Amino acid sequence: MKKILIIEDDEALLQTLRTALELENFEVMSENDGQEGFEQAREKKADVILLDWVLPTMNGLEVCQSLRDEGIKTPVIILSGQKKEEIDRVLGLECGADDYLLKPFGIKELIARVKAVLRRTSPAGEKAAEYSFGEIKIDFKKRTTLKGEREIHLTAKEYSLLELLIDHEGEVVSRETILNAVWGYEKFPTTRTVDTFIHNLRKKIEINPSHPRHLITVPWSGYKFQE
Repeated sequence: MKKILIIEDDEALLQTLRTALELENFEVMSENDGQEGFEQAREKKADVILLDWVLPTMNGLEVCQSLRDEGIKTPVIILSGQKKEEIDRVLGLECGADDYLLKPFGIKELIARVKAVLRRTSPAGEKAAEYSFGEIKIDFKKRTTLKGEREIHLTAKEYSLLELLIDHEGEVVSRETILNAVWGYEKFPTTRTVDTFIHNLRKKIEINPSHPRHLITVPWSGYKFQE
């Protein structure tokens, strides 16, 4: 069972996050103070840390930077109510955070971000190397794809995008989550980038790209994969 450490001083939000994560079968630990959260992060091995930006005694940036200075590489997702989103996101990533989520956020979005961070930081061997659906057979390790008997070419980003959606089969994945998981925030691509890649990927893997069976658009929300 994966362990999540939440460092958050808003008790209502903390309890909401705890309930949602426990329903997803995560073990949840929590602190409401920056210094105490830092100490717990040092002593207990969490798989992901959800770290509020504004905290008593130490703010989130100080906690994250201190963890990295001590060589602690536990993935950190910063939760921020700050309004200067791009500036703060850069500061958060520069201090060693793995992701950044602006309040207020949806619980499903948060859980998707947590799972995306866990996938990126898990050993590659934990993922299924091969996957089949419809006419498509994919070998993610060898980076080969067959459509029927014909080999088709997918780019590295297309493989990453498809793997992310398959990992979340049946779930809606937002464009922002896709951007973070596939591109990362360092280049700040736009959500239109995702739409373009989905369009191109459909042309390669769908029988009828105009009426896709596998890469489904969910209006105003994102995309989902269905086998």
